[in-house]
Amino acid sequence: MLMRTDPFREMDRIFQQLSGTTGTWSKPSVMPMDAYRDGDVYVLAFDLPGVKPDAIDIDVERNMLTVKAERRPAAKGDTVQMELSERPLGVFSRQVVLADTLDTERIEAHCDAGVLTLRIPIAERAKPRKISISGDADHKQIAG
Repeated sequence: MLMRTDPFREMDRIFQQLSGTTGTWSKPSVMPMDAYRDGDVYVLAFDLPGVKPDAIDIDVERNMLTVKAERRPAAKGDTVQMELSERPLGVFSRQVVLADTLDTERIEAHCDAGVLTLRIPIAERAKPRKISISGDADHKQIAG
């Protein structure tokens, strides 16, 4: 149901992690994601620790879901001297191709404890359904 859009994304993430570079709007860092099915709903969970919900942007165009977020540095006064800074800052992004069987009109988004969770229901037309079979008696009544 889901497809990763860039096979080199993981290599970019590792390089950024090792080099200490931060994501920019033109070349954002990747955000970790889990994807699973829970009954008739697909769930996507993105790790965004320290990102406020108003700094997250979610777009769907056709079947392309794009999640972008920005973690800004904490406001510091003139007397603050940074001793260690290991938490990545900058722009994070992830694009996911959604199957046509998902209902993108009814996506629900919730952010809690640094995890953005999207719930995407399976479209009614994609759910299994029973097809009734008419018998010879039904056919004679219609023809007669």
